[in-house]
Formats: sequence, C-alpha cells, structure tokens
Amino acid sequence: MSEIPSAPAHPWLTLIGIGEDGPAGLGDEAKRLIAAAPIVFGGARHIELMAPLITGETRTWLSPFERSVEQVLARRGMPTVVLASGDPFLFGVGATLSRYVPVAQMLVIPAPSSFSLAASRLGWPLQGAVNLSLHGRPLDLIRPHLHPGRRIIALTSDGRGPAELARLLLDNGFGQSKLTVLEALGGANERVSTQRAEEFALSGINDLNVCGIEVIANTDARILPRSAGLSDELFEHDGQITKREIRAITLSTLAPRYAELLWDIGAGSGSIGIEWMLADSSMRAIAIEASAERAARIRRNAVNFGVPELVVVEGHAPGALTDLPVPDAIFIGGGGSDAGVLEVAIERLKRGGRLVANAVTTEMEVLLLAEHARRGGSLIRIDIARTAPVGKMTGWRPAMPVTQWSWLKP
Repeated sequence: MSEIPSAPAHPWLTLIGIGEDGPAGLGDEAKRLIAAAPIVFGGARHIELMAPLITGETRTWLSPFERSVEQVLARRGMPTVVLASGDPFLFGVGATLSRYVPVAQMLVIPAPSSFSLAASRLGWPLQGAVNLSLHGRPLDLIRPHLHPGRRIIALTSDGRGPAELARLLLDNGFGQSKLTVLEALGGANERVSTQRAEEFALSGINDLNVCGIEVIANTDARILPRSAGLSDELFEHDGQITKREIRAITLSTLAPRYAELLWDIGAGSGSIGIEWMLADSSMRAIAIEASAERAARIRRNAVNFGVPELVVVEGHAPGALTDLPVPDAIFIGGGGSDAGVLEVAIERLKRGGRLVANAVTTEMEVLLLAEHARRGGSLIRIDIARTAPVGKMTGWRPAMPVTQWSWLKP
C-alpha cells in the first residue's frame, strides 16, 4: 500500500486508546470526540465497550486488516475516530496508520497500555522488563530473552498462549520460572494468577491476557549468550558450520547495523544469519542453501534460537539470488568458488554495503586473492588450534586455516 498524498494539515484522524473499563476510564475530551464522530472504527470489542457514547456510524476491523486501513485513508480530511487498546503506538494500530498519515493530521489520546497495567500489578519497573508482543507472532521470539533473573512482560494472542509459554519454558530448562497470568486488566473480569511453569494448570483463561515471567534457569537451561560466536553445540549441524571462533570474527567484520539485511550464501547450518538476527530485533537475514536437508535444518535452528523470521531460500547460487531484495551485507561461506557466485554477489550488493567471504579451499582462496588485488579491501588469514590428546599427554591440533576477504562497495 503506497502513501497517499497529504491533505489539509489540521487533525482529521483521532486515535483514542481505551481500556476494559470502557467509558469510565476516559477523560471528558475523549468522550466528547467519540460522541461527535460521524464514523468510528475499531475492533468489535472496542465498539461494544464504547456503544453508550457512539452516535455515528461504526465500522469494525476487516480481515485482512489492510482493507480497513484503506477505508480509514479514504476519509482523509473528514473527521474520523479510531479506537485502540491502551496506547495506540505500543504494538498498536497507530504504528500502522502513521505510515500513511502525517502526525500533524492526527490527534492521539492514549490510555495505559497492557504492559503498563501489568507492570503496576506486578510491581515491576517497566523500564527494567522486556516488553514483548507475541500477539499473532511466534512464541519462539521469547527465546533470546530467557536469561536468569530477567523479567518479561509478554502479550499473547489468546487464552491458549500462557499454557504454550509454560510448555516452552519447561522444554528449554526454565520450568522453575514464575509465570503470572494477568487477564482482562482494568475490567470487571480482571484476574491475576501465578504458578511455576512446570506446574502450570490454569484453564479458562481470558483471551485478553498478558504474562509476566520471572526467569529461573535449571542447570541444563538453553541460555543464548549475548556475545557473537555462540557455541557450536547449540546448533544442529552436520559439520557444515562456520566454527565458533571464525564466526565471531566474521560477525565482527560484517558489523551488523540497525534494520539491515544480510545474505548468507551457502548457509550450511544458518549460524551466521541466525547470529546476525540475534544482534538486534530489527535485523533481517536471508539464508541461501542448495541442500534441502540443510535448508530444513536451518529452519529448525532459526526457531530454536528465537529468530523464526529468518528467510530460507532453497536453491543454488547464483541463480537463487535473482529475485532477492538488495542486501546491506553479504557473507559467502559455502559455494563461493562456483561459477558466477562472487560476481553476482558483488553486483547485487548495495553501494556502501559490506561483503565478507571465507575460504577454506585453495580454489576459493585463489578467487579471494584475485578480488583483493583487483578491488582492495582487507585480507586476513585465521589460524586456530585446539588441544587434543597425544597419547597420554596433550598437544595442539590445528584446524584448517581460513582466508577471509572483506570489502566495502564504493
């Protein structure tokens, strides 16, 4: 959906946040605007809660939601009220509408968000907790935040969400964590219940719920460290993986930045793309892998690391690169010596983008030496040795050296 040209600068669109207490929780100005509105948009629950105030036409959200956005935008310049849950700009409709409507054309009256209400019931400083929306999103997004002592406030999709969260915690070694379910906050049906994840047995949970999690880890818990170069043992792989030390150096060279897109060509286990996405929730990555078995493994790894939105493209490079969005950075770890892969990667990389290629084979190393001589950049050789038994004693066993070429496209 493209942005519609601006209309008059005065506010015509009013976003009003509401709570489960309905009109009682609104100020006089919000009540007046709802009563005077010729048309009011909102969810069926919103419309029902505000029914005593509404005098104009009502329109409930359509599926897909984009249809309703088009209806709102069609009224540009005419008084229109949109009802939202709590704060419209915290995982709400305001974030969507602001992509098409300038802020000068909007009047926003927020109410306390479900996160704020949950924090007040739990007695947690909001700025010290992870605020995570799992509404309509995979529960696996919580995985990177599971650290001992962490407090998480998670908005779920429905009444099944808390039990599913409890199961995820239990399966990953966090069964002792305290899980507080806060239902219908601010309304007549509000209920707050706390159980250990491993003992979770609540039923009949209201679809409108938020979960507060105090993370407690067992000795075998799957904790994802914050540093680059995660243990190889955390990944499912068949040996085709950029090893931990090399991966840490590679990610440092790739230098992830906010909201950037990475191509991981010859992704193997997907470890580079996964750690790229773990750097920040805004990061995006596409893993290109020719093997169907490895592509399936990458998808499983992505879920287990809490980055299920990693895109996996199954196919051979360079052909598989044709229709992909332009990347900010490219890593070539496998198949780089195949005809045309390096050339196409360089051609498709955006200006100012970074390319990092690792060579283990002499064939790939020859290509990287040639590109370095032609284009410049940085060339390093990485030698790693690990201890290994030598009879009854211990010695150093060198791993295969890696030649790494990194280059910034002018």
